[in-house]
Amino acid sequence: MLLILGLCGMLGSVTWILRRGNKNRLTRLFLFCQSSIVLWLISELLILFSYTKQQFWISYIIGNIGISCFGPLWLWLSQEYTYNGQKKMKFLWILPLITISSICVVLTNPMHHLYYAAFVERRFTYGPLFYVYQVIYYICIIAGITIICLKHTRNSSQISKQSVLLILSAAIPLGINTLSLTGVFHSNVTLTPLFFGLSSLLIIIALGRYGLLNINSIAIRDTINNINSGVIIFDNSGMATYKNKYADSLPFFKDISSINGFLDTVSEISGNATAPDFKSLEIKCGDEYYNLKQAHCDNKNGNKVASVITISNVTEYHELVNAEKKLSLEQERNRIAQEMHDSAGHTFTMISSLARLLKFEADKTEPDNVKMLENISEIDGLSRSGVTQLRCTINNLRDDEFMTSVTKAVQTVITAVRGVEIELCVQGEEDDRCSFCVREMYDNCRETITNSLRYSEASRIDIILKFLDDRIEMYILDNGKGCETISEHNGLRGIRERTDKLGGTVKFSSIQGEGFNTIIKIPYKEVQI
Repeated sequence: MLLILGLCGMLGSVTWILRRGNKNRLTRLFLFCQSSIVLWLISELLILFSYTKQQFWISYIIGNIGISCFGPLWLWLSQEYTYNGQKKMKFLWILPLITISSICVVLTNPMHHLYYAAFVERRFTYGPLFYVYQVIYYICIIAGITIICLKHTRNSSQISKQSVLLILSAAIPLGINTLSLTGVFHSNVTLTPLFFGLSSLLIIIALGRYGLLNINSIAIRDTINNINSGVIIFDNSGMATYKNKYADSLPFFKDISSINGFLDTVSEISGNATAPDFKSLEIKCGDEYYNLKQAHCDNKNGNKVASVITISNVTEYHELVNAEKKLSLEQERNRIAQEMHDSAGHTFTMISSLARLLKFEADKTEPDNVKMLENISEIDGLSRSGVTQLRCTINNLRDDEFMTSVTKAVQTVITAVRGVEIELCVQGEEDDRCSFCVREMYDNCRETITNSLRYSEASRIDIILKFLDDRIEMYILDNGKGCETISEHNGLRGIRERTDKLGGTVKFSSIQGEGFNTIIKIPYKEVQI
């Protein structure tokens, strides 16, 4: 019964390794070690039910094969476990030779009688090679234990529980075997494989707890335990079954033992009732912000078995948001300042200069009335264009909604103009292809109308927007006084530069007494590329 119990324990450990062990060399070596002990146990069971010399001989051969494999495999396992991924020992190639030579000696024993000097049914006498190989096996097992101990002595303050279990799994049967060979224990069967089986039962228990071969559970546990987020797991009854280090370090969640206590604590901190089935919420405790998320774990039948709460500190995110708001405000201030400088500042400077010239002319004994009227007319044009620019700037600050389309942007400019009749004609359908040039079309339209108010003395401006298949076109035509030659200064140069950046073209034309025309064409295909 004891042998059957030990055999069941070994087969259970082998089954566990096959199902859950990692697919690496360490797992395979451990599996081979367990399998060699299984052969040893099977041989002891066969011995109990053997009656003829041949049956005994076959049973002992099976056992000796297991014995021949275990010692060298144990040393190889210990070396792989201790120096996994590092430089391997050079003598490992000898270990398979030890096993092969031992099996060959046992199989050829009837010819030389050096392993068993005499073999008659249950009565046998050990030969000299038996003791030689037993010493070799002992050396392999003791060397493996020494390698594990030395490794942990050098690299850590104490031997890990995994290592202790590995050492005991070999040391206990080794000690029992020594007592049996020295005659301290007397039994009809060899006790060594039986104790190997019992030690394997302990290893099976430890495998589930410490993940000796399947390191995934340890890796996941250690990773979750060391992340900078809290994790709390509640079972189906609402009791807390796990808290990682981060969650346990939070004072307001330290004493949480149930889901109800967790919800009460969150409600108290947030000041609002927390729903049991919440998915995500944010709380503020002191100067810190925390984001809480809840997920449910279901079994194969779709039934809820656990709830997982994750707690993340998002204070840095709020700090970044505040910093971004401050940066946005600063950028907006700079934009407003630049806008005022480029539009209203220039206009008011020109008005001031013309006013000084007008005053200088008025102070003359015989002022030039024609020149004074020209200055007054120019001041009037500049004032009206300055008001238009200021209104456009204010509209831009109040609401950027008009920047969603070219049509809305042009209409915003028209709404800001006073004292001039403006007619807008839209041809075709505007779509998302025009979104890339809304700002530029707005600026070009505003600058063109400002120039008309400032210089052309126009009473009417016609604007035509054409949305064609391959491009957008804008025509701005006024009925002002026009000019013979066109000089591109800051205003017209800015229109041309903005249009050129979009891959478009701009054309200015004017005839004395017949107004000023601006034609802007921007292709879609240039932007799509």
